[in-house]
Amino acid sequence: MDIEQLWPTLSEATRAWLIANNGDAVPEPVADEVVAAGGVLTEGSAEDDEDGLYLSDEETDWIEAVANGEG
Repeated sequence: MDIEQLWPTLSEATRAWLIANNGDAVPEPVADEVVAAGGVLTEGSAEDDEDGLYLSDEETDWIEAVANGEG
């Protein structure tokens, strides 16, 4: 599901975390909520030095736009 569609289904706390920590690895409770809402996270790798689960670059950009009042 597209971030724009799942965004309203996420809790305020999850949306606030995603805005405040945009681009960071997503912790398990937030990841669980995103996946339950139909979102997809990708796994970083030790090779990239980015262990953890991440939103796509496109989703990260969309969240940044929302945070800046552009969306």
